[in-house]
Amino acid sequence: MTALPPLQYLPHLRALTTAFTAEADADLGDQVPYCAGWTKADLVVHLGNVHRWAAEIVRTGELQPQEFDAAPPGDLARWYAESAAILLDALTEADPADRSWVFGAAAKAKAFWFRRQVHETAVHLIDAQPKARLDPVLAADGVDEVLGTMLPRVSRWRLTDPPLPEPIILRTTDTGHSWTVLPGEPPVLGEGPAVAAAATVAASAQDLLLLLWNRTDVELEIAGDQLLARAFLAARMTP
Repeated sequence: MTALPPLQYLPHLRALTTAFTAEADADLGDQVPYCAGWTKADLVVHLGNVHRWAAEIVRTGELQPQEFDAAPPGDLARWYAESAAILLDALTEADPADRSWVFGAAAKAKAFWFRRQVHETAVHLIDAQPKARLDPVLAADGVDEVLGTMLPRVSRWRLTDPPLPEPIILRTTDTGHSWTVLPGEPPVLGEGPAVAAAATVAASAQDLLLLLWNRTDVELEIAGDQLLARAFLAARMTP
């Protein structure tokens, strides 16, 4: 398990939103390669609205209407910076232990949103600036979130996707983390004693995170069943 105490996510979120604000001020007509049909302006609008939506959930503890493509008037960078500040203020004032609506099988507490908004921002920062580098430990935590929270949620929508007839191990080459994913509907993270895996996949934490978000093609170290590993990694694991 890699999750940080909730309040320790706030400095990371401030840094990521500051970096994204800088990207929101230039080249807004450029296409975003891994968000089909989106320009950078569309990406800024999406992330700013997600921040405002999450902030309202944190304040109220209740699910809120989603309007992620509602474009604001005026300067997008300034509006995004305001959106990030609204989110940071809501999280700073929140008690992470308080009950809240969340998605997936996560504990129904406001702590969920500290982690979720960090990784939402991290992935979209790289959408806007592919050369951006994440803290490797934070990237590994993003891998853990995909496998532990996103994968079970998405698999409930697609019961045969991703295909996983045998266990597989994913390992980061730079942080020393590893995860064993077991077959099932949905696939689940293994706990307890290690199991024999059909394949082991190794990459840097950031490369592995982006691969799980279907954001990039990277060179992988794959031991064991290549076809099984590549089929699993090619499947959609995130919303």
